[in-house]
Amino acid sequence: MKDFKSYSKEHGGDKKGGADDAFQNDKGVKMIRDIADSMKGRSNWDIMRAVIEEAERGKRAGTLTNEDLDNFYSLTAPSLDAFRRRKLKSIVERLKRI
Repeated sequence: MKDFKSYSKEHGGDKKGGADDAFQNDKGVKMIRDIADSMKGRSNWDIMRAVIEEAERGKRAGTLTNEDLDNFYSLTAPSLDAFRRRKLKSIVERLKRI
């Protein structure tokens, strides 16, 4: 898995505008679909662990910003139920402190 910032740039997500622009241009939706396709057949725990590990690497390397984390949350949260949304929010907040 690549770091989030380079993945975003490769898929046209390097614009200032956040989640609304991504949905309007379908690039954010395509990015999430691509990620979901790459995770088919993996357990929820495997997926969560891979995302967290990659985000931690990105934060430590300086390639993942708090704004990137907020954008990821904004794109992903609407598709989650309340429990998973709270869990994702707590993970994002933890990652921001790195």
